[in-house]
Amino acid sequence: MYLAIIILPLLGSIISGFFGRKVGTSGSQIITCTLVIITTLLAIIAFAEVGLNNISVHLNLFKWIDSESLNILWGFNFDSLTVSMLLPVLIVSSLVHIYSIGYMSHDPHNQRFFSYLSLFTFMMIILVTANNYLLMFVGWEGVGICSYLLVSFWFTRIAANQSSISAMLTNRVGDCLLTIGMFTILWSFGNIDYSTVFSLAPFINENIITIIGICLLIGAMAKSSQLGLHVWLPMAMEGPTPVSALIHAATMVTAGVYLLMRSSPLIEYSSTVLILCLWLGAVTTVFSSLIGLFQQDIKKVIAYSTMSQLGLMVIAVGLSSYNIALFHLVNHAFYKALLFLGAGAVIHAVFDNQDFRRYGGLKQFLPLTYSVMLIASLSLVAFPYMTGFYSKDFILESSYGQLLLSGIAVYFIAVIGAMFTTLYSIKVLYLTFIANPNGPLLNYKSAHEGNIFMSLPLIVLAVFSVFFGYITKDIFIGLGSSFFSDNSLFIHPMNEIMLNTEFAVTIYYKLLPLLLTIFLSTLSLVISEYIPNTLISFKFSKFGYNVFSFFNQRFLLELIYNKYITNLLLNIGGQTTKLLDKGSIELIGPYGLEKALSTLSVSLSKLDTGLVTTYALYILLGIIFNLALPYLSFNDNLLLPLLLIIVFININKAKNIKK
Repeated sequence: MYLAIIILPLLGSIISGFFGRKVGTSGSQIITCTLVIITTLLAIIAFAEVGLNNISVHLNLFKWIDSESLNILWGFNFDSLTVSMLLPVLIVSSLVHIYSIGYMSHDPHNQRFFSYLSLFTFMMIILVTANNYLLMFVGWEGVGICSYLLVSFWFTRIAANQSSISAMLTNRVGDCLLTIGMFTILWSFGNIDYSTVFSLAPFINENIITIIGICLLIGAMAKSSQLGLHVWLPMAMEGPTPVSALIHAATMVTAGVYLLMRSSPLIEYSSTVLILCLWLGAVTTVFSSLIGLFQQDIKKVIAYSTMSQLGLMVIAVGLSSYNIALFHLVNHAFYKALLFLGAGAVIHAVFDNQDFRRYGGLKQFLPLTYSVMLIASLSLVAFPYMTGFYSKDFILESSYGQLLLSGIAVYFIAVIGAMFTTLYSIKVLYLTFIANPNGPLLNYKSAHEGNIFMSLPLIVLAVFSVFFGYITKDIFIGLGSSFFSDNSLFIHPMNEIMLNTEFAVTIYYKLLPLLLTIFLSTLSLVISEYIPNTLISFKFSKFGYNVFSFFNQRFLLELIYNKYITNLLLNIGGQTTKLLDKGSIELIGPYGLEKALSTLSVSLSKLDTGLVTTYALYILLGIIFNLALPYLSFNDNLLLPLLLIIVFININKAKNIKK
């Protein structure tokens, strides 16, 4: 069963990719969807068996690398962390497969699309089930490749090509540091198997663990789009909407957070890495939610929302609350996938227009989409008793419950981020569904809900977004839970803050995010409905225009990157190619070896004079040389080549004098 979880999506990808013409569009859709749904059902059984009963499963298939002390197996490990990650990955993946049948129905390349989707699911399963860092890295690179293929699926669009290359290159930065981290692990621990590394971690120098932790953190920054290596995530919205839901909600972007959670027995021994995670997550949360407020593209707003939520997960990792980070990751996957698929339904209904300033009044035309996006937005802003409430508010409380200056500062920063999250969620809902119609009449004449393939995943995800957090909260968090008793998540006793969070945080700080959410929601709706002229006049003032431009241009970070980093690296690369690569090759090739051989051949051809006496001289010299050869080589090895050079020079001189 456990091997089937790994193999079935790959089988679907191969059938759809290589035999797509044989099975046809419908056959490809049915096969890939069926196999992924079967895998999902098996993963739910695995969750019950491994997670709820604490029975870890280990599969060792065959040896991969066997070199002296380094032995790496193709081995897979199913523990409580793995099965928890498989749930959102496979449930969202199967729903996206079903949704894509309706969304991509008019696309001529359906087989290729479904093949890529299944291949992505397979690579993600490899990433989360691997039992060593190298096999995890195979899945890590695999999801990067699949991301490139899926984002540039409509390869005739220049923007899609640019976005996919941007995603690939930005991830290369993180992958480079992750590789260095893996080599450091290999050098210091002698192995890269999880069990070996984690059991030896307490006995290794803290400075080495800090270096490894920073390398892993930078790798996670690129994949989970933390501040600095985040520029690819909004650009990746150029891909089809089901791709955005799959890659940028539930799976690929959470791989970085998964890496940090999986490495918890390592990074727990470095306070430096934990404090870096804490502040990086806090800055990312407030930065991305502030930018998201000023975006006009419905998918880009949701993308920055994803980045903000990933920042909260990294905060939880920095607080050593890995179980809360995992709980938020699973919860976030469902309501964020719902937001993306809901946005896809809106885009599909209004002729692929993504600018929500051209929407308005769609509530009457798309009642189901409005309902599910309302549920997803309420869950996103942590409205009480929705799925997001149980994990998001707990992260905020935990940061205050750490009772350190850094934790309290991060609490207030994250609350500011949560305030802006509320504002852009209200903005998307209001401008899309409630405001006066602003789009062309043609859009409203043809606006309609999607077919059953598009509607069913929305309903299922809406149910998860309402009930999942409540049902599973006692499994993932709380001192009474024995779910992680297999030590897949390790929290050092010195870093345990659960009791402080529960009993030492006053009720005021627990309610503050909710009070601000309600207050800002009301304020934004009042301003939009009753005093819109004030907002418009602010936007048209010089100060308002500059503020709007600054945030709309994403803090000018991409401009700085392009001007001072990308151009500099391109120039250095050009000079390197010109001086080293091209220069050295030309020096050895056309201007070196070729020229020398040409000169030698010309010199040898000059020895042909047509005179019998000259040839007799050559024969005589040859006989003398042949007789002297043993003596010359026996006494001095350098004498022979020296003599040859002297003879050759003298013959050339003689020829030149004759001329």
